[in-house]
Amino acid sequence: MDVSMTVNGTAQSHDVEPRTLLVHHIRDGLGLTGTNVGCDSSSCGACTVHLDGQSVKSCTVLAVQANGSDITTIEGLADTARSAGNATGDQDWHPMQEAFQQCHALQCGYCTPGMVMASVAFLEENPNPTEAEIREGLEGNLCRCTGYHNIIKAVQSVAGGDA
Repeated sequence: MDVSMTVNGTAQSHDVEPRTLLVHHIRDGLGLTGTNVGCDSSSCGACTVHLDGQSVKSCTVLAVQANGSDITTIEGLADTARSAGNATGDQDWHPMQEAFQQCHALQCGYCTPGMVMASVAFLEENPNPTEAEIREGLEGNLCRCTGYHNIIKAVQSVAGGDA
């Protein structure tokens, strides 16, 4: 089937098998490997992207279901920050990516792209959350290394909370 979508600000049009998951289309079809495949069952959140502004686990969406949609992956998050004038220092990183680095909110890094994407979407919905709200808001994203303490600190720092 022909699908057209905008990915990280660039219009894309591809022929895909009807059963292709969005995560596989992003990784294999578009070559954007920052979106990780962790479990293929929506349990871990490593594949989280923004689909029409909403945080979704891309292993739960078929590529054909995203036809006509606007998708942002971890690779496009930095471009979004730069175009909005939010880049920090010499890096072209989104403030959440910068916070994850500054707060040491990653260990093996496997969950990091999905965790960052989920955190950005969470703060768009709840810009001034409590620690408990952050924990609840990110509970669908798992960190195998149990780096949750520093992940929460990173989200708080972007939200303006105590890190």
